[in-house]
Amino acid sequence: MMPIVYPPEGGGQRVPVVAWSRVLSAATLRQLRRLASEPYVVDRVAAMPDAHVAEGVAVGTVFATEDAIVPAALGGDLGCGVAALRFGPGAPPKPGRRELERLLGGLAAAVPVGDACQPGRGVPLPEALASAPLSTRALERQRDALGPRHAGTLGGGNHFLELDRDAGGSLWLLVHTGSRGMGAAVRAHHGRAAEAAGGGSDLAPLSVREGPGAAYLADLGWALAFARENRRLLLARASEVMADVFGLEPGPEGPIDVHHNYVEAEEQGGRPLLVHRKGAVRAREGERVIVPGSMGTATYLARGLGHELAFASCPHGAGRVLSRAEARRRIRPPDLRRAMGRVVFDEGRARALVEEAPQAYRPIGEVFEDGAGLARPVLRLEPLAVLKG
Repeated sequence: MMPIVYPPEGGGQRVPVVAWSRVLSAATLRQLRRLASEPYVVDRVAAMPDAHVAEGVAVGTVFATEDAIVPAALGGDLGCGVAALRFGPGAPPKPGRRELERLLGGLAAAVPVGDACQPGRGVPLPEALASAPLSTRALERQRDALGPRHAGTLGGGNHFLELDRDAGGSLWLLVHTGSRGMGAAVRAHHGRAAEAAGGGSDLAPLSVREGPGAAYLADLGWALAFARENRRLLLARASEVMADVFGLEPGPEGPIDVHHNYVEAEEQGGRPLLVHRKGAVRAREGERVIVPGSMGTATYLARGLGHELAFASCPHGAGRVLSRAEARRRIRPPDLRRAMGRVVFDEGRARALVEEAPQAYRPIGEVFEDGAGLARPVLRLEPLAVLKG
C-alpha cells in the first residue's frame, strides 16, 4: 500500500507522520503525533506496518535527528534483535513430533529463559566487552555483576528460540533477544539524565555534541555489542542441541543478525543524521533482514528496498493487535493450542503463553502487504518448534 501521510494539524505537531499501516490505532497515532511535535525531529516520523502502542514511543517508530539522541525513544531492551542460522545439509525431510519434543526439551534444559540467569559467576564475556569502559562506575559494576550472568540467556515476553524449515527442507534456528538487564541499566541511567536536563519530559534529548549525549552513545554501542554476543551464545548452545538430536552442524555462511532497538549515524537525504529505530530494522537497498511472525506463523528472510520516506527501514515483526492484558482476557489455552496447530511448544505453559498467541498479532502476510515498498520477502521459514521466554 502507499503510505498514509498525517500532516501537522495543530496541537504542536511540526512534521508529518508517514505510516505504512491500514490498522494504525488512534492511541498509536497520538504517540506518533506527540513525537512529531518535538523540536529535534527532522523531516518526518515514520511508522512501520507493525506499529503499536508502547511506553513512551510506539513500537515500529523511526525518526531522525541532527545531533540529539533520545533515550526514551528506544525502550530498555537496547540492541534487541533477531538472528537466523541455517543447518545442513542432511536435515530429515520432515522431523517427527517426538524428535521435535526432544529438541524442545534439550533447548529448555540448555538455555535459561524468563528471569533465569546463568548459574554461579556466569559466562565469561569476551575481553572487548569485559574491559570496555562505560560512562559511570555504577554501570561498570553492573556490567561485571550482570553481564556474565545474563549472557547466553533468552529473557521473557516475546523473546524466543525457534526451529524453522524452509521450502528446500533446510532447518533454521532463530533467536530473538537483546541486551537483557544491562540494556535496561544503560537506558535507566541515561533516561534520568535526559529527563533532568529536559525539565522532566520523558522525551527529552541529549546532545551528542556534549558529554551526556556522547556518553549515552558510547554506552549504547556497548549494549548493542552485548546483545549481539548474547544471540551468538544462544545460537552456539542451541547448535549443540541440534547436533545431538539431528546430527546437524550449522551451514558455512554463518548467522544473519539484525538489531531493531537502536540509534545509528547514517546518511539520509544527502546529510548525516542519527536514525532512531524502535521496533524497526534498517533495510537499505539489498540489505538482508529478518521479519518474524508470531509464535505459530511464518518468518521471512527479506531484502531491504531502501525506501527514503522510511529512512531505509522495514518492520521488525508481526506487531501486536492485542495488549498482553487483552490477550489474557480473550484467549484461552485451548484457543492457543488450536492456533499453534502442529507447531511444538511447551503446552504445560499454555496459560502463561496466551499473551503470545498468534491471535494477539497481525498476520505477517498483511504486514508485508502494507509495507510492500520497504522490504521484499525472499525466503519463507515455517515454524516447527518454539521455546518462549
